[in-house]
Amino acid sequence: MSVFVEKLLSICGDELSSNQTVKACTELFNSSLAIELDELLTAKNGFYAFESALHVFPYETTDKEIGLCDWNKKMLWISSYEDMAIDALYFAEDIFGGQFCLRKDGVYYFDPETAEFNKQAVTINDWCKLILSDYRIITGYPLAHSWQKLNGVIPSGYRLVPKIPFVVGGAYDLDNLYLCCSYESLRTRADLALQIRDMPDGSNIQIVVK
Repeated sequence: MSVFVEKLLSICGDELSSNQTVKACTELFNSSLAIELDELLTAKNGFYAFESALHVFPYETTDKEIGLCDWNKKMLWISSYEDMAIDALYFAEDIFGGQFCLRKDGVYYFDPETAEFNKQAVTINDWCKLILSDYRIITGYPLAHSWQKLNGVIPSGYRLVPKIPFVVGGAYDLDNLYLCCSYESLRTRADLALQIRDMPDGSNIQIVVK
């Protein structure tokens, strides 16, 4: 196992599914990166880390957790973005519901408010290295910790979502966050991403809430 994958797995929580059948991320996404993701999930089939700020999906859905196979079904939330969220395998999320995914040439971050893909690493091992080196920023750990200190443990399937979207100036603080089902928050923010997709940076935005 790659050194940084092993290190991340050593500090995260228990695996989310004990099903040890052969994984097949390569069936969901045809890429050498999917083989690396298979190896990670074989070692630990889904997990939370940094007080739930990082959530890596298990391969299959359980009674408490949605799995990769179901999470990547287009009708759950991906199709809400029309063509803006396709050609990726979504395998993890930060505390705000931002998605980590595989694309053909590396590991990317998908911003749910803008539908922009930002490349983070070339391999899963490099992605784990990046997470370990800057987890406070990348996962949103400080706010996850503070929110749970006041409100208790974040339930499975939920994330902390901004009341005022970050992309329009919403603050990264507790007063601007609320608990929301992850896929429902993505469906809602897809509408925002579609409304601003063709607007140049700095434009005045009038958001229509449906």
